[in-house]
Amino acid sequence: MDTGQIIILLVVLAVLAAGAFVAWTAMRRQSLRRRFGPEYDRAVAEHDNRTEAERELRDRERRHAELELRELTPEDHAQFVVRWHALQSHFIDAPADAVGEADELVRDLITARGYPGDDDAEQLAQLSVDHAATLASYREARDIAERNSRGEAATEDLRIAVVRYRELVAQLLGEDPVPTEPTTPAAAAAAANPTPRRDEEVHA
Repeated sequence: MDTGQIIILLVVLAVLAAGAFVAWTAMRRQSLRRRFGPEYDRAVAEHDNRTEAERELRDRERRHAELELRELTPEDHAQFVVRWHALQSHFIDAPADAVGEADELVRDLITARGYPGDDDAEQLAQLSVDHAATLASYREARDIAERNSRGEAATEDLRIAVVRYRELVAQLLGEDPVPTEPTTPAAAAAAANPTPRRDEEVHA
């Protein structure tokens, strides 16, 4: 094989390698888009370039793999259902208090499932790996809860906050929607694994 042929071969191999790299990069990017959904676009907007954003998302996946996530026991599941039903009822008379209760319940539920509980930024990052579709709703609910703590949220804002919290609660409890019943711990234990119904109305 003469020098010219060697050069041509090297050029062909370089082109093939470049094409393979481009295809591999595109596949990884598509995988991140599927997993993170709107969080992918949010990460891109928060970083200087797409490469840095994708590096951050892959790092989230790495840290998430180190978590020891766990399912709720039937007793804990029932208690969270009862707490959620109670705060929804409480909303009628004291919406501001109900939003505070919803925020506390969601934080307790997140921690109970094994996500970080002492670092808000890391908590959101880890939730984005499994619950990216509802994370925007959770962020909105937390923003309203923060305004509520300053006395700056209207009643309609508070209703929206409870509805938004409910979306993440439904995912973490494995029920969609979160049942409005039972009203007692005994009934909750009996209905810890109800058949999901998608035709129930959202209550707040």
